[in-house]
Amino acid sequence: MKIKNLFQNNDSSLQKASKSIRKKGILDHNNPEIGIILGTGLGKEFLKEMNIIFSIDYQNIHGFVSSTVEAHAGKLHYGTIFDKYVIVMEGRFHYYEGWNMDQIVFPVRVLKKLGIQYLLISNAAGCMNLKWKKSELMLLTDHINLLPLNPLRGQNNHSLGPRFPDMSCPYSPQLNALLLKIASEKKIILREGVYICISGPSLETKAEYRFLRMVGGDAVGMSTVPEVIASVHMNLPCCAISVLTDECDPDNLQPVAIQDIIQAAAKAEGKLTELYLGLIEQL
Repeated sequence: MKIKNLFQNNDSSLQKASKSIRKKGILDHNNPEIGIILGTGLGKEFLKEMNIIFSIDYQNIHGFVSSTVEAHAGKLHYGTIFDKYVIVMEGRFHYYEGWNMDQIVFPVRVLKKLGIQYLLISNAAGCMNLKWKKSELMLLTDHINLLPLNPLRGQNNHSLGPRFPDMSCPYSPQLNALLLKIASEKKIILREGVYICISGPSLETKAEYRFLRMVGGDAVGMSTVPEVIASVHMNLPCCAISVLTDECDPDNLQPVAIQDIIQAAAKAEGKLTELYLGLIEQL
């Protein structure tokens, strides 16, 4: 039986979405070079450093769904940083919101269609490495995907990438090396670790934190991995930094609310902004 051609494989939808953004003022000679995804509680400081040419609500872009999560504004910004054209997603889509995987990674595919050569990702994550502290930053060196579905499930679109993309090195060694160098120069603590993606939206139990640590996780969150898989599929170099927003010690676990997570993310936003600005300057 032939597998149904899913939304992710619809070149027409990707073309319509890119056209709906281009008509706002992106010309062939100023295609965005870098795409940035700003996660929970991140964005205001970074956007202050950007010369914004135009912004679009997600609801006005063909194929984009609506961001329903607090602290995810649901806007796409296009402009320049250090004379480089960039495009920024202020807010992302999550599996726990009820969106399917095609909808979650659709924006990344559209950004690639618009011409980006690099993708920089940020997120908020729970810290399971007991040697680290809340509001520190972690550079993702690898991940463990515990979501129930993969964004490449279904008929493969060979115009995007291969049927079985290699995931031995999902995070660009070049970008990671530059970020570690920038962090050292700016004396910013940048941990390196493994990110585990779960479906959410409930946070983890004590037993679940023990399990996730046992299988090799340093931080846990509910995003990023689908976008990274889609990027690898398209041969788009990417990197990701987590803001560690709560300390997940199963033997001393304290209740945490979304407001606490947003507050912890905001505390680290300046350092994350410094790192990504430094990276953009060098690309």
